[in-house]
Amino acid sequence: MFAGIFVKSYIEERAIEIARYIIESSATVRQAAKQFGISKSTVHKDITDRLLQISPSLAAEARKVLDVNKSERHIRGGLATREKYLHQHAYK
Repeated sequence: MFAGIFVKSYIEERAIEIARYIIESSATVRQAAKQFGISKSTVHKDITDRLLQISPSLAAEARKVLDVNKSERHIRGGLATREKYLHQHAYK
């Protein structure tokens, strides 16, 4: 019985910590997952589902950051590809 309460509070605390990290550092889901040593799916579930029940206002703030990151991801992907090919040609 007590173990269930601990796990639930741990997950809630983790969701809040992840949200604060994302908001403070404008982190992506991948960056947050790496920072906390969990999967991208877990980060996403913590922010979109669990946090919404714990703290709707914090969830909304984190969601704004994630939406901005999502809208910019094609740009970051293009820049990463550009860097990759620039480095390949520099070493030939």
